[in-house]
Parts: sequence; structure tokens; C-alpha cells
Amino acid sequence: MTKQAISYLRVSTASQGRSGLGIEAQREAIARFAEAEGIEIIAEHVEIETGKGADALDRRPVLSAALAQARKANCPVLVAKLDRLSRDVAFISGLMAQRVAFVVAELGADVDPFLLHLYSALAEKERTVISQRTKAALQAKKAAGAVLGNRTNLANAQRAGAASNAASADAFAANVLPVVRQIQARGPVSLRTIAHILNDRGIRTARGGEWTAMTVKRITDRAAQLA
Repeated sequence: MTKQAISYLRVSTASQGRSGLGIEAQREAIARFAEAEGIEIIAEHVEIETGKGADALDRRPVLSAALAQARKANCPVLVAKLDRLSRDVAFISGLMAQRVAFVVAELGADVDPFLLHLYSALAEKERTVISQRTKAALQAKKAAGAVLGNRTNLANAQRAGAASNAASADAFAANVLPVVRQIQARGPVSLRTIAHILNDRGIRTARGGEWTAMTVKRITDRAAQLA
């Protein structure tokens, strides 16, 4: 009997998602691994979202959808590299509590769950060290008299912040829309019903709350504007 899996691919920025940068490499790695291990990929989920933070699952509706589908199909979620899930130990631990197996192509098919914790701990430590070095370098520049940041361009900074928020909202809408379309493909459903299904699947809104008919409408309207 052929083994099955749900593939999950992730990049951190919208520009990477539009260009395909990183996605194709992940897809090829997963395809090679699946062929070698005799695994059939029955669905693919692609997400554009940061992997930072133990609460990142609330901001990753596509991963939540992949988990739900894998749970229903009783098969694992397959990723190219562990950091496509997260570099956060608490996040990895939380995923393991979802009752869905994970297979990481670069680590092999039979990696013990303990090793996944170990690898994620090492990745988290690496991220912390890089952050500390960056802060130390900035502090050294400041101590040497360098002026950090551009304090004379507040208006531009505010516009950049607004643009960043809009880009995040656009990326979230683009991620959620395929899940909404999948629900709609089953037959005519109301916005309230879609909201109920999203909540049942454990998918959260961009702010981490529960879905309502209005928040579903906002997502579909925003996605329509991006089309």
C-alpha cells in the first residue's frame, strides 16, 4: 500500500511568495524525498508567513488547514526542512500535541520525536545568538557616537509602517482564501457557515480571534482587490 502525506511549504515574505524564491526548492526536495520513500503527496499547502514565536500557529491558517487535512487522512505532514515549521521549541512541541505526525525530508523518514525537539532547540539557539550579535553591534556603534535610525523622517517611517501592516493583511488574506475556496467548493454556504468551519478547524483570524461572517467577508473582499 502506497504511503501518503500532506506537503507544507512556507516562505517568510510576500515577495518570496510571488517570485517563487524558496518555494520551488522546497517542492523539489519534497518530491525527491517522496519518490525515494514511496510516498504519495495527496495535497500541497503553501503559506507566506513568518515562523517566529510560539504563537505562530495562530498566524498560519494554511498550516492549520494542513494539520486538519492530515488528521482526517491519517497521514503525516511532510516538510523540506524543520525551519519551514519553526525554529521555536515551544512551537514544535505544540505541533506534536496536535496528534499529527511530521516528516522532515532533510532529517529522514524515521527521526525520533526527541531529535526533532533537539534540532529545533539548536535552531532556536542559533537564532538567539544571531539576534544578540546584531544588538551588540548596534550598541557598539551607538557607543562610538553613531546615530542609529533616521529621526528626521518620521512621516516616511509612519507610511512604511502602514504599508507593512497592509502587506501583512494582504498576505494573510492570500493565505486564508484557498481554505475558504475549498469550503465553498463543497456547495453553497453562507459566510456564517464558513466562519464556523474555520473556527472548528482551529484557524484564527489575523488578530488571533474567532471568525465571524463579517471577518470572512473582509478577507474575501480584500483577496478580490488583490486579484
